[in-house]
Amino acid sequence: MMSERVKCLIIGSGPAGYTAAIYAARANMNPVLYQGIQPGGQLTITTEVENYPGYPDGVQGPEMMIDFEKQAKKMGADIRYGIATKVDFTGPVHKIEIDEKEWIEADTVIISTGASAKWLNLESEQRLNGYGVSACAVCDGFFFKGKEVAIVGAGDTACEEASYLSKLASNVHMIVRKNEEGMRASKVMQERVKNTGNIKVYWNSETDEVLGENKVEGVRIKNVVSGEKQEIPLNAFFVAIGHKPNSDIFKDWLQLDDAGYIITQPGTSKTNIEGVFAAGDVQDKIYRQAVTAAGSGCMAALDAERYLTEKGIH
Repeated sequence: MMSERVKCLIIGSGPAGYTAAIYAARANMNPVLYQGIQPGGQLTITTEVENYPGYPDGVQGPEMMIDFEKQAKKMGADIRYGIATKVDFTGPVHKIEIDEKEWIEADTVIISTGASAKWLNLESEQRLNGYGVSACAVCDGFFFKGKEVAIVGAGDTACEEASYLSKLASNVHMIVRKNEEGMRASKVMQERVKNTGNIKVYWNSETDEVLGENKVEGVRIKNVVSGEKQEIPLNAFFVAIGHKPNSDIFKDWLQLDDAGYIITQPGTSKTNIEGVFAAGDVQDKIYRQAVTAAGSGCMAALDAERYLTEKGIH
C-alpha cells in the first residue's frame, strides 16, 4: 500500500497542536494535523477560560478550540480526524500509523498529544463519571453550588481545586491517603486548605467506593491505618490525583522522564530524535496552561521549519 508523504505531521489538537499548525501553514510547510482521541484536547472538558489573553470577557473552552481550529484551517492546515496508533522513527523519514490501518511518512513530526487525568479505577467512579464524578473541579464545581462535595488528592492541584470548590460548595471533604507529613502539596497550599473553614481533611484515608445509582449520593472511605470505614453523603466527587502524558506510543523511541513526559532539549521543542519535536502538556508537567501550550506549539513549528531549511527540504 502506498503511504502518503508530508513535510510536517502534527499529532494532537489542543492549543499546542493548533498553534503549531497555524505557524507551519504560514511557513508553507503544508502541515497535516490529526486531531486524536479528544479533538480540542483537555480544553473541551473545561467550561469558562478567563486567563487566556485576548478574551476580555472569558471564553468557553470548547468554543476557544473551535476558534483555534478555524484559524489553522484558514491558514491552510489540513485538519483530519484520526488517531496515531504506532510510530517508526528509525530513519530520517518518520513513519506514523493512523487508526491502525494507514502509514504516513513525514519529514518532521510535532507531537502535541497532551495529557489525560488519572483516575482511581473504581467501577463506581467510571459508572458515575459525568453524573457527579469529575476530574476537573474548575470545569464542573459551578454545578454544585451550596452542595456537599469531596475531592481526592494530596498535591498542589488538589489543594488549589479544594480551595476553588470551598468558594462554591457548602462543605469540601478532602480525602488524603497519607498523614500530614506525607502530603505532597507545597506548604503555602497546605496552609490555605487548613485555614479554610469549610474544608475538612480526612488523613490516612482512601476511597473505598463512590455511592449512588444514577448520580453521586456519597462516598465510602477507609482509614488505611485502622481499617475503619465511614460514609459521607455528597453530591459530587472530584478526582485530582494528577495527569498522565499521552506518550505511550513513543516510549520505545523518545526519551521520557519517570512520569512519562517527553524530554525536550532546554529552550527548544527538540526531542532526542532529529526532526521530531514535542509541544504542550505531553512535555510540560510544570505549567500545563493553554497559553504555555500555545507558546510551545509556536516553538515546535519554528524548530521544524529551521530543521527543514537545514536539510534543504522545500
